[in-house]
Amino acid sequence: MTKELIHATMAITEITTGRVAAAPADTRSDEESAALGRAERLDALLGDPHDPANPHGLTALIAADGRREPPAATEQLLVETGLGAEFVPAEFGGLLTRADLLATALRPVFRRDVALGFGYGITSLFGTAAVWAAGTKEQRADTAALLLGGGRASIVHHEVAHANAILRDEFTATPGPVGYTLNGRKDVIMNASRSGAYVVYARTAPERGPRSHSVLLLRPDELPAGTVTKLPRVPTPGMRGGLFSGLEFTGCPVPSDALVGRPGEGVALALRTFQVNRCLIPALAVSAAGTVLHSAVRAVSAGRAGRTVRRWQKPLTGVFADLLACDSMATVALRSLSLLPERTHVLAAAVKYVVPDLLREDLEALASVLGSHGYEHGSPQYGSLDKLVRDLPVAGLGHAGTAACQAVIVPQLRSLAERSWFRAEEPPSELFRRGSDLPALDYRLLGIANGDDFLSASLIGSAARLAGTRAVGGHMAALGELAETFVNELRGLRAQCLRIPQDRAALTDPAVVVLGDRYAMILAAASVLGIWEGQDGSDPFLADPAWAVLALTRLGRRLGIAVPELPDGVLDQVLKELVGRYVAGRSCDLDGRRLVQ
Repeated sequence: MTKELIHATMAITEITTGRVAAAPADTRSDEESAALGRAERLDALLGDPHDPANPHGLTALIAADGRREPPAATEQLLVETGLGAEFVPAEFGGLLTRADLLATALRPVFRRDVALGFGYGITSLFGTAAVWAAGTKEQRADTAALLLGGGRASIVHHEVAHANAILRDEFTATPGPVGYTLNGRKDVIMNASRSGAYVVYARTAPERGPRSHSVLLLRPDELPAGTVTKLPRVPTPGMRGGLFSGLEFTGCPVPSDALVGRPGEGVALALRTFQVNRCLIPALAVSAAGTVLHSAVRAVSAGRAGRTVRRWQKPLTGVFADLLACDSMATVALRSLSLLPERTHVLAAAVKYVVPDLLREDLEALASVLGSHGYEHGSPQYGSLDKLVRDLPVAGLGHAGTAACQAVIVPQLRSLAERSWFRAEEPPSELFRRGSDLPALDYRLLGIANGDDFLSASLIGSAARLAGTRAVGGHMAALGELAETFVNELRGLRAQCLRIPQDRAALTDPAVVVLGDRYAMILAAASVLGIWEGQDGSDPFLADPAWAVLALTRLGRRLGIAVPELPDGVLDQVLKELVGRYVAGRSCDLDGRRLVQ
């Protein structure tokens, strides 16, 4: 039996005897502790989100959203705290070392308001990613200075298939003797009216193909008068806080030194750098969903001395298990960006594909639990549901975001089945273990799909290590059976993917796309098992298999595969932890950190 299984067995004894730790012991690395410290300081500055008198609380944030304007006071607070340094790599004077630690630092913002996190901050990271990956020394220094000084950068997307308003329309940059001439109009760009830099994915070749676009770094105050027009704010059904407006370029001359990377490298840079976005957004959305889960527990336990209404216990524990599964998948992917940067492309797309869908289902379940409280849209206790339901589709780019992730996953299925599944080596154990020293995130090292799947290898390894747990019985036996069930699902998936025709038309066949859905869920299951195995016993709840059993059972049922019945005590243990976290004011993610409230 491995060390991790021994810890888990010990944890079972602790829980069944009623001794559950109030909070996990601190086994973090220095880097992890520093990021957590910054998050705790920011949380304290933002104050109790449920206090109606707090100018940075949910009452004020929801009110600003209702006025369709950004929450100016809170954004100014974020500027004054130096949040912009989180988006600048440490080598250029910022605080960005690892993507998973960036998620830790940003969670206090996103647990209050996803739109606030996008309006001040995270879109600047998305925009400047191409600069960190391929910019010149001067471009990186200028961009770092902008963000460190509290400025913003906007990403100006190229047009894609299945486009929504954000991804519709694009700019054309015509090459000339001394640079480019930029033309076009785009009506929906986040922060276009107040950014100090535009990172434009502009069409530089008329034909379609991988070299059709280039990236240009523009400073609006340096563009000739009369060549660029800032268009009015655009009302949107989600993220109503006045974040979106447009730009129109008319014969705008752009110097050659505005080019980021090489001519025609725009598509490749997008494929490489968008991996960070695809992992980070789901991780932060989990924090926002955790706020709604807390409000649901409040609704069904108010006046009951911490006890919850019985009929809502199953959906509450199910949502909690889903959040832990989502956070497991996002965390593994975020760490992979540092540890395995050339091999994370497909996993990143799978995270962006799976997590928003699970969270949407969970919000529907929580709406039922909240009942009439869910209609208290301006309430600091219950208004987070309505706002997140509107904000989440915008954060995930809706159907366009889903289609983009499918376009990464589906073409790789046959290759993965032929070359990787049941052949690849397991990833280093540091990928799943808190306290591990990982390399810094380096955008220059991020690769594009290479036909390798380390997470399926981890799934197979987990199942093999759990094969002898039937003798332990109870939750451990259930976990071992679930692990083997998902390995069998992978085996069946491999057989089907080997039969995918080798032509592009097959990639849009709904039957093939469904195989991508199944594969993404298998990666989620592998992440749960990896995170559970990586526990060192410092958090008795996470070391116990109950949460993993419930999370995997729910994933399996979504796939429509036969899973064993939940063992006795699983729901009770997960519910006890959820209520304990609510009472103690701890988050509903893997960190379980104490929140300001």
